[in-house]
Amino acid sequence: MINLKDVFQALIGFIPPLDVPLSAVVIDSRQAIANSMFIALPGEHVDGHDFVRDAFDNGAIAALVNQDLPDSFTTIDLRSANVNFNNFTFTPPLCLRVTDALSGLQTLAKFWREKHPVHTIGITGSVGKTTTKELTSAILSQKFSILKNPGNRNNEIGLPLTLLELEPHHQFAVLEMGFYVPGEIKLLCQIAQPQIGVVTNIGMVHAERAGSQEMIAKGKAELIESLPASPQGIAILNKDDPRVWAMREKTDALVLSYSAKEKADLYATEVRSQGLHGISCQLHYQGQTHHIQAPLLGEFSVYMILRAAAIALSCGLDWDEINHGLATTQVDIRMHPITLANGVTVIDDTYNASPASTIAALQFLKTLPGRRVAILGDMLELGRYEQAGHASVGAIIPDSVDVLILVGHRSKTIAQAAIKVGFPPEKIQWFPDSIQAAQPAVNTIQNGDIVLVKGSNSMRMDRILAALQECE
Repeated sequence: MINLKDVFQALIGFIPPLDVPLSAVVIDSRQAIANSMFIALPGEHVDGHDFVRDAFDNGAIAALVNQDLPDSFTTIDLRSANVNFNNFTFTPPLCLRVTDALSGLQTLAKFWREKHPVHTIGITGSVGKTTTKELTSAILSQKFSILKNPGNRNNEIGLPLTLLELEPHHQFAVLEMGFYVPGEIKLLCQIAQPQIGVVTNIGMVHAERAGSQEMIAKGKAELIESLPASPQGIAILNKDDPRVWAMREKTDALVLSYSAKEKADLYATEVRSQGLHGISCQLHYQGQTHHIQAPLLGEFSVYMILRAAAIALSCGLDWDEINHGLATTQVDIRMHPITLANGVTVIDDTYNASPASTIAALQFLKTLPGRRVAILGDMLELGRYEQAGHASVGAIIPDSVDVLILVGHRSKTIAQAAIKVGFPPEKIQWFPDSIQAAQPAVNTIQNGDIVLVKGSNSMRMDRILAALQECE
């Protein structure tokens, strides 16, 4: 458990005569608990400094701030070169004044990470990083004590908060690293100091902010460039993605390649979807072949299996442990089937959406028996690829779908592309948002249908999912 004296040591290099354990470090005053510390971050819509008193009322005993507050809280100015702890007695609540609260949080997380000899795994990529993180964590936790960032807490705020939860018993930290702008993953690596780096693929996601796939690739490569040299550093790279595979030239780490299309250090053959029952394949490694069965849906899930197996092998697990972990995983991030009382099967893929993941989901839908209904929302943050990305989804609709329900203005491009290649317009419904789409979707579904629900997070496709579940 981090201590208030650690905060002082991290931020000013001095250990005061304090012994004040902190129960948690939070950025939301509503999550403050007894003996926690609140980080007051200025936000796009709200400023954490407006909630310092609320955090203290909820039990926080310290707050990291970067501006003077109107309240008469006891404050120590850590910007001063002469912080005086003579005769200092800690009396909560206490404000610690710094130049920048976010930078202070990151400095504290880096300090705390360095105090723990944990093996750190960084995972980035356009598609599949969250599922890879969850699957990897599930396999490694059979043998090791694991820390992982929950949900998609993978940015310059969430990752430091995760690292501040490190305890002496943790042996591995499995960290998803998100990318929005160049330099971000480099910063995350400076904080987390990963020894193993995994890149899933390079797609169109976040092109709106990054600008192009080339810039996305450059940003993701920051993980590989940050790894230590071999043998301490291991770069696990997708040989099937040319932009990822090119990253091998940017590291002195040991490169472990994986592929579902050709021979690699670890590669898959005989990949077979077993519908809603999962996937099977043969994995080949160091001249040996291993049969794998996992409850992940769709042939594209073989890449999650390859990545998780490659990480597990790099961490010293044997094939019995890998097989067992894959076969019994309860990972529930992507493509989760829900069977309703009326015989309708809903495939919940509302976690997020990109052109690549949506096309993969539609290709899986195509393999299932019954009337197939796709309820698709806008795919966001595609930048210059927005039109082409939505059109690429529309192009495969006739082969995959019997009824199409679309949500959001961008999804009109899906409809136009689908009609252009022969999909009947009368089988398409369009709605501006998920609230307006929910009841018509319920009315459209028939007994025995197979229904895919997918869209970007902010499209709130989960509202449609909830409406379908309530009316079963």
